[in-house]
Amino acid sequence: MPSEIVNVDDEYAKFPEMKKEDVLKLVEWVRQQPHLPNLCEAYVILFYHACYYSSEQTKKTIDIHYTTRTHCPEFFANCDPLSVELEKVMRTVTIIPLDKATPEGYRIILAKVADVDPSNFNFGETMKLYTMVFDLWLYREGIASGHLMVMDMTGCSLGHVARLGLMTMKKFLYFLQEAAAIRLMGLHYINIVPFMDKVLALMTPFMKKELKSMLHVHSDIETFYKFVPQKIMPAEYGGGEEDSSKLREITYQRVKDHRDKFIELEKLFLVNEKLRPGKPKSASAIFGVEGNFKKLDFD
Repeated sequence: MPSEIVNVDDEYAKFPEMKKEDVLKLVEWVRQQPHLPNLCEAYVILFYHACYYSSEQTKKTIDIHYTTRTHCPEFFANCDPLSVELEKVMRTVTIIPLDKATPEGYRIILAKVADVDPSNFNFGETMKLYTMVFDLWLYREGIASGHLMVMDMTGCSLGHVARLGLMTMKKFLYFLQEAAAIRLMGLHYINIVPFMDKVLALMTPFMKKELKSMLHVHSDIETFYKFVPQKIMPAEYGGGEEDSSKLREITYQRVKDHRDKFIELEKLFLVNEKLRPGKPKSASAIFGVEGNFKKLDFD
């Protein structure tokens, strides 16, 4: 967030191939787009780095990013971390960025259920908290060589799967693939469940081949440690870091400490479709019509 955002000089120092003059041209481009929110240099750096220094791809991704934020209220509206809904999610799931990176410089975010009762699980609200944690982490830590998303399936049941929602899944995977300001290097599932095939059946129709190639389903935790060293994992995995319950407490308190900024940016980080050059975009144009999806049904 602005009060915590990284120093831009430090960001350029991390990756000297990224040129300040190119970023400033993009900052000016954003300001000339009547429908987009104004972005500072540090925000544009995130996108430019994520797009491997392609100016045209950066422009496209910035537009898609804020368009998606505008048309996905289930993820990006009502982002008050002290709301009843989000406080319940904080009790229900663990979403934690890990402190240390892999040898390649990849940063890791780990997610798993904390409350195994599926009746308390809300996928849309969980993804909202996930994006909030990720945003705050990204703006505090800045750019990295890459990011890994790790899902620990411990405690998950078919009841959780039945509450996922196909349209919500489609929207989140769209945002992840088309709009996220990161270099995603891997999507890892650990401690997998016998019904993992059902989970993948929900996801894969909305995944491009690039994301499918990053998907790793680990039936043996040792294969996961080839990607993420065990020593940088939380204590319950045999790692040298704090237990995930303690890391969750620290992470969620940090989110709450930035409550005012989340509420402020929720209103600022929107596109104005009335001012968009050309044809305005709508949620149905981007994601399709929700009625086209059948209700989930598991035996």
